[in-house]
Amino acid sequence: MDEGEAEHVIRVVVVDDEALVRSGFELILGASEDIQVVATASGGEAVETVRRERPDVVLLDIRMPDVDGLTVLRELRARPDAPVVAMLTTFDADEYILTALNSGAAGFLLKDTEPEQLAHLVRTLAAGGVVLSPKASRSLLHGHPGTEAAVDEEAARVRLLTARERDVLVLVAEGLSNADVGARLHLGAGTVKDHVSAILTKLRVTSRVRAALLAQRAGLLDEHPRSRAGR
Repeated sequence: MDEGEAEHVIRVVVVDDEALVRSGFELILGASEDIQVVATASGGEAVETVRRERPDVVLLDIRMPDVDGLTVLRELRARPDAPVVAMLTTFDADEYILTALNSGAAGFLLKDTEPEQLAHLVRTLAAGGVVLSPKASRSLLHGHPGTEAAVDEEAARVRLLTARERDVLVLVAEGLSNADVGARLHLGAGTVKDHVSAILTKLRVTSRVRAALLAQRAGLLDEHPRSRAGR
């Protein structure tokens, strides 16, 4: 790796109560030249470790016995130099996921995610994209009693979007950053930012992750061929 490449190394902290999980993620991600796991920690050590290491991305277990992952998430997101945080879970349907997303998590993935996908997901997070485990997001949207009608009503707001806003939303839901969306649609960075702002306003959500979930619920990703196929 030359000096130019070294400047773009993504710094990652893995937080989990199980040493085996921490070491596994460290081993897998460490195989990529552009990713460095700078530290691993249990829940009780998480905030101090992040303060010390200042990572770009934190992979945070949502359920830990020593400290609640949601509590750690809120403390991390309250920092002025808050890192991107994605939640780790072993459950297809975890009742804490929606709370985590509303608390500022940039996405969630299952701990049994294929090893070859992990580096790609970390790069997506570092670039400002969202990460939604398809299996877990389906469970989130369909598996909680009493929420389906409300989510359907929210998803119906997708009809308020223009055709271009729908195109942007689909790419956001696929995990692309604003820069990547702009490159794909031949739009300037400012224009993409304006579209994303309009999308969040029309959908009445406060995060790209929630917008991506509604896009999935509304079937937008089924209507559009996956634009990143073959990449």
